[in-house]
Amino acid sequence: MNSTTTKRAVILVSGGLDSATVLAYTQQQGYECFALSFDYGQRHRSELIAAKELSKHFNVADHKTIKLGMGEFGGSALTDSHIDVPTEQSDGIPVTYVPARNTVFLSLALGWAEVLGAKDIFIGVNAVDYSGYPDCRPAFIEAFETLANLATKAGVEQGGFNIHTPLIKLSKAEIIELGTRLNVDYSHTVSCYQADTNGLACGTCESCNIRQEGFKQAGLADPTRYLL
Repeated sequence: MNSTTTKRAVILVSGGLDSATVLAYTQQQGYECFALSFDYGQRHRSELIAAKELSKHFNVADHKTIKLGMGEFGGSALTDSHIDVPTEQSDGIPVTYVPARNTVFLSLALGWAEVLGAKDIFIGVNAVDYSGYPDCRPAFIEAFETLANLATKAGVEQGGFNIHTPLIKLSKAEIIELGTRLNVDYSHTVSCYQADTNGLACGTCESCNIRQEGFKQAGLADPTRYLL
């Protein structure tokens, strides 16, 4: 990062395809990047390993992984081993929805941004090729940005915060094309809902299906490492 850079941003980095693209995009925009990941009780840790490696690859200013106890609540196939991960897209909000996840994540990102003096927070939510999660919608992001500027000292006294969602209107294929232009190595990302300890994807869950279709529509080889 150029020493003259003054813009700071907090980027939510899960280790998946979308967040890797957002991290590359934010860095390309000239921000000093501070990556934030969450060990929230998800069924596998391979995405956290991927997030750590991505943060190293992009030479971020700092990378923090915050441990949360959301898995203690259950209520989601991503945090409760008693709920099967679906292999097909369902109507309505699916069982892979983690209650209030992005609200919690953005709240912690907001706290770190305020400490850093950063006015910008980036998150890789998407309202096109997504699973129907209510906390991925533009209306939610707009509402959270309003909250951020009402509920913080920086918001009241220093001009406030911007929540950036550069992928929100892009298809999965368009996200992959953007990341490819930014030299993202997608073989090092983990999107699978039930990847194994080595980060190998199941190839059958909804997230894997969306990812596979994205590479197909983009006309690019899928570099994902699969179990089969």
